[in-house]
Amino acid sequence: MEYHKLIPFFLLCVSLSLMRTSLSTEIKVQQDKDEPFVGVNIGTDVSNLLSASNLVAFLQFQKITHIRLYDANAEILKALAKTKIRVIVSVPNNQLLAIGSSNATAATWIGRNVAAYYPETLITGIAVGDEVLTTVPSSAPMLMPAIESLYSALVASNLHTQIKISTPNSASVILDPFPPSQAFFNQSLSPVITQLLQFLSRTQSPLMMNLYPYYVFMQNKGVVPLDNSLFKPLTPSKEMVDPNTLLHYSNVLDAMIDSVYFSMKNLNVTDVAVLVSETGWPSKGDSKEPYATVDNADTYNSNLIKHVFDHSGSPLHPEITSSAYIYELFNEDLRSPPVSEANWGLFYGNSTPVYLLHVSGSGTFLANDTTNRTFCIASDGIDVKTLQTALDWACGPGRANCSEIQPGESCYQPNNVKNHASYAFDSYFQKQGKSTDSCDFKGAAMITTTDPSHGSCIFPGSKMVSNKTNEVVNSTQTSGGGRRTVVGTQISGVGKVFHMLFSVVSSLFYYSFLS
Repeated sequence: MEYHKLIPFFLLCVSLSLMRTSLSTEIKVQQDKDEPFVGVNIGTDVSNLLSASNLVAFLQFQKITHIRLYDANAEILKALAKTKIRVIVSVPNNQLLAIGSSNATAATWIGRNVAAYYPETLITGIAVGDEVLTTVPSSAPMLMPAIESLYSALVASNLHTQIKISTPNSASVILDPFPPSQAFFNQSLSPVITQLLQFLSRTQSPLMMNLYPYYVFMQNKGVVPLDNSLFKPLTPSKEMVDPNTLLHYSNVLDAMIDSVYFSMKNLNVTDVAVLVSETGWPSKGDSKEPYATVDNADTYNSNLIKHVFDHSGSPLHPEITSSAYIYELFNEDLRSPPVSEANWGLFYGNSTPVYLLHVSGSGTFLANDTTNRTFCIASDGIDVKTLQTALDWACGPGRANCSEIQPGESCYQPNNVKNHASYAFDSYFQKQGKSTDSCDFKGAAMITTTDPSHGSCIFPGSKMVSNKTNEVVNSTQTSGGGRRTVVGTQISGVGKVFHMLFSVVSSLFYYSFLS
């Protein structure tokens, strides 16, 4: 064997490694100085939406520190003052033409919706339009003029270094997304995307991408495993492998993020970070969407939060973790069909959780109402006959403790079916370990984070909290959906790079030996 033939292979690998390290450094300089975070999108097509002040109080209680609005709601922006909650405001698609056509209109928009509130309200970004290139292509010619006009207005207000401007894009702007190394932007959109990336590079702003593994799975059933879409642990044989880079992908979101980085690289842009402006999983769907379930939504969003807070990065950039905004905070029950459109939320409009996230160990984010402060009560608007049937089942076959709702006992008053059903439902719910399915009773019950105890009547969930103040009910240790962790030594981002490099070199050496 002529070993000198291996030298070009080795030099190629070293060059690729150095180039990748340089690319990573460039992106890292452009990234926000803050730690990677998980934020939430707040849509307002919600009946009985919380008032602005109550909404902000709820965000603070949930330790939510980053939000994205789909407009620049004045009441919410006022209520956010002095709260340290960082907010991205948005320019609706129907305002692009006016702003893109007039610098004066752009300046007025910045004055009314940004400068009027900053710095008391921590506006950190402006999302110009939403998926403009794919949903309203007729407005595409006005996208960059609008962005440039708004940026000029920020410069005039001396806010351009504190507030970043970008535009959220659909994943469909990228063609051939897997393997990620072969991904590229839709060439018909290249003129606008090239201008956008040049602007983002110049202003050190992120590329906003709406990335939904749910849709990738639904469109590729039988090819993309459900577990891969939900961040569930996979054996190496089930991981997706990019044949060009030999990088292993254990989840769909990382593959989507890397497809964006490769697409930018194909346009010679290597210093723009990816911000996941939307991602999530619906908790309910019609017969055509059987995977839109509470369990899958819980698993996806819980594992997403852990993935970001673990600083896991992506296979291409293990040292860079993209922040992500969950779609969305509330179920938007006023949205048009299909059913799933109204069921992406973590909470109902009245702030009760749709399901219980398994977020223990991921800091305090979203941890308050999703650990041990949850109760099961009778839903509003349910007829007495249905409630009585559910109450009889809970106290009978369900073996709920109904002694406290007997005559003369502490929870007998008020003496009505709804009150008694709520107590029985909560007793059953607590005994079942607070599993979401145990608070249904054929639609007669709902989960709440408001303690229903009153006077001397203490509900079972409140009693359990007082007895188990140190117990975390929903921990990733008891969940089947948590990420695997290696006990002992954790490989650093640099270590992962060199581990991959070593694997590539070894493979090339073996290949050369055979030849």
